Amino acid sequence: MSDRPITHEEFTRAFRDALGMFATGIAVVATRAPSGEPIGLTVNSFNSVSLDPPLIVWSLANSLPSRPVFEACEYYSVNVLSAEQQHLSQIFASRSDDKFVGLDIDEGLYGVPLLRECCARFECRNIVRHPGGDHVVFVSEVVRFDREDRAPLIYHGGAYRQLAPL
Repeated sequence: MSDRPITHEEFTRAFRDALGMFATGIAVVATRAPSGEPIGLTVNSFNSVSLDPPLIVWSLANSLPSRPVFEACEYYSVNVLSAEQQHLSQIFASRSDDKFVGLDIDEGLYGVPLLRECCARFECRNIVRHPGGDHVVFVSEVVRFDREDRAPLIYHGGAYRQLAPL
């Protein structure tokens, strides 16, 4: 081990790599812009908070251009991707403006876009937003949900994974 102090960039990379050792599911959070256009992005920061009332949490980088839309929207969906939907994860992680082009989507409460063939879909009311360093942390009430018995898409160690039986 070197005695030289590590740089901020080295620390950030090492911290990110250590966090990547926690396997997560992949979800697409989606809403409608004030213009009515659907917008969405890939997240792996989704988690449950409470069963009663039903609350979830996720976070969004301050640097993303969609941040003001998600902060201002009243409702959005969280679509937990299945193992067959890696391509959707990549589309919604991109900076593309036309992420929904060619997708057949369902319309949820208040018009929120819902992706099809997901493991689970949550329709949420945006109730609390907190600053969290370089992110905004959203705590939201689940108002409706559904699920399908599908294998989830997993992310671990910087790569997509699939579950395997033990």
